[in-house]
Amino acid sequence: MIREIFHYGLHFLVPIIVGVLFYPRHRLKAVLILLSGIVIDLDHLLADPIFDPNRCSIGFHPLHTYWAIAFYTLLVIPRPTRIFGLALLIHILADTVDCWLLSMEL
Repeated sequence: MIREIFHYGLHFLVPIIVGVLFYPRHRLKAVLILLSGIVIDLDHLLADPIFDPNRCSIGFHPLHTYWAIAFYTLLVIPRPTRIFGLALLIHILADTVDCWLLSMEL
């Protein structure tokens, strides 16, 4: 239960905090863009089963591969795509923390 609260808290609270703190003049637009990073979870629809609470997404789903993560990192460099790359990296961070917590469960 704690793992799920932490995981989804990171998925939703971190984008809101980042949007409010780092984009104060456009906070609503920034928060919505940052929250839209969740869209990469559509790749879960390609898995069988679609949802497995004991599966680490990182390295398993196509949009959660290391190649994809490298691309998201590159998106942070140019200013026009920075917020989109940040949204995707926040999502990957939340999933990475979830994988760590999953590995610590007995």
